[in-house]
Amino acid sequence: MLLTDGGEPLGAAAPAARWTVEQVLALAPDDASRKAGNKLGSAGPWSDTGGDGSGAVWGLCRGSGSKPYRTVVDTTGPAYKCSCPSRKFPCKHALGLLLLLASGGPAAPAGDPPGWADEWLTGRRDRVRAKEEAPGGGPADPEAARRRAERRAERIGGGAQELEQRLTDLLRGGLAAAEQAGYGLWEETAARMVDAQAPGLAGRVRELGAIPASGPGWPVRLLEECALLHLLDTAWLGIDRLPQPLAATVRTRVGLTAAAEGPPVRDHWLVLAQYDTPEGKIVTRRIWLYGRESGRIALLLSFGAAGRSPALALPVGVTLDAGVTHFPGSGQLRAELGEQFGPPVPTGPPPPGVPVGEAIAAYGRALGDDPWLESWPVTLRDVIPVPSADGWQLVDAEGDDALPVAAAALSRPALWKLVALSGGGPVTVFGECGHHGFDPLAAWSPGGEGRREGGGGAGGASAEPSSRDRPDAVATAAAAAAAAAAETVPLI
Repeated sequence: MLLTDGGEPLGAAAPAARWTVEQVLALAPDDASRKAGNKLGSAGPWSDTGGDGSGAVWGLCRGSGSKPYRTVVDTTGPAYKCSCPSRKFPCKHALGLLLLLASGGPAAPAGDPPGWADEWLTGRRDRVRAKEEAPGGGPADPEAARRRAERRAERIGGGAQELEQRLTDLLRGGLAAAEQAGYGLWEETAARMVDAQAPGLAGRVRELGAIPASGPGWPVRLLEECALLHLLDTAWLGIDRLPQPLAATVRTRVGLTAAAEGPPVRDHWLVLAQYDTPEGKIVTRRIWLYGRESGRIALLLSFGAAGRSPALALPVGVTLDAGVTHFPGSGQLRAELGEQFGPPVPTGPPPPGVPVGEAIAAYGRALGDDPWLESWPVTLRDVIPVPSADGWQLVDAEGDDALPVAAAALSRPALWKLVALSGGGPVTVFGECGHHGFDPLAAWSPGGEGRREGGGGAGGASAEPSSRDRPDAVATAAAAAAAAAAETVPLI
């Protein structure tokens, strides 16, 4: 029996909020799981479904064997367990169970979980309770830890000096030699950086090896990346002279890990986007959050290896009452999800957006703090997707500025979802703004901008009349329209 797990369970007694179909599908690890889960999202294959009122749901799913698969989901994590042999999580049965409930299928009757589900739920909560009560401890030998850190810093310094020599030889011999040398030279150099315990440098070196085969204009791109790599080398070799935030960023860029530090920021965090990126044998999952009260952006990273999906998964569009602790470094975007104080709320208004010009300026300021930054998260307000000669662009409805849509987004079917959502009118779009353009990750329907919560910093009262001035039926319809307009639409 495969245990698929993720997140931390809650002991909240409040009923779990029902998710939308799109929020469930956003949890799928790949398209194949999404399609298979869809087929199980009806009542036909399910029996003995139920829920305990605190976020746990379960059911038996009929499969090809003689015994049905036992599936249980803790929606407060979310976390999953299924008796199927799949190595993916959530598996198609967990997705199907959540889709059955999200699509208005048979409601899960409240009651005590069966023994097989209760055993897993109780075990999870006991483990979390034990973890919270265990006393924290530092390294057994701080002096030994300091010596190990010094030895690793020396190895990284030696690797950086060797890499500087390789870059110097490349420029002296001419960039054309890089195309003739092939990928082997870069792979050898990357292996040397791994030996020097600098995985961040190794990853950037491997990226250099792919540039000569990337099409017309590759010498310019290779020179740009060599310059950034040289800047990172020299920054490490002179790290003692850097300001502390920039020094922390350099350590992270070369591959040194650091723990999240400082008091957690408790807020109502809106899940803006979630997507996976294959990086060799590792899959990196990125989840973007927006704090409604603090106005801060947080990036949660989790990793999966050997064919397994990352453990952490959050449905796009839900709002979490939780604590988040940021990691050190310039910008402090990366964070760690801490304690959750209640079940997720399935909908919420969009974050306050900015015009296109201000988004570009924000990316520029972020580059001043972290020159190796690929992109910066921004929410664009009142933009219209418009076709251009070589793709699409997002045009500021109230100005003359525009941002090209990144090439990676042009091949995704969700681009057409954004176009359909707009219908030629302005929309609010969240995404990553970088030197490749703007990569849209989530959007909100036209009109949702004026209904943001006051606590989120968006401000501005609605121009619509109060429900007290209208008949009850009209007020109810208006409230439903407002909720629909605020729904987050995933674009990835």
